[in-house]
Amino acid sequence: MKLKPLADRVVVKLVEAEETTKGGIILTGAAKEKPEVAEVLAVGPGGVVDGKEITMTVKVGDKVITSKYAGTQVKVDGEEVTIVRQGDILAVVE
Repeated sequence: MKLKPLADRVVVKLVEAEETTKGGIILTGAAKEKPEVAEVLAVGPGGVVDGKEITMTVKVGDKVITSKYAGTQVKVDGEEVTIVRQGDILAVVE
């Protein structure tokens, strides 16, 4: 199944957390923080949303940081993805 987001929605998948620190210490599952960086999998067409013209500025493949509790999590083909509004994306990681 393939998701096609509507309006100003973006489908993202969280990037896995690093398992070792920069100093080489291996982290257990409980010590890892929830990753905040996600990869954009699909982007809606934009258009008029709530009376305002929305131009999509992110594209598939971008790494982004989203609000921690933004969006709706869904499971597609066994993978968890999140659907967020473009306005919930805080930054593009370059």
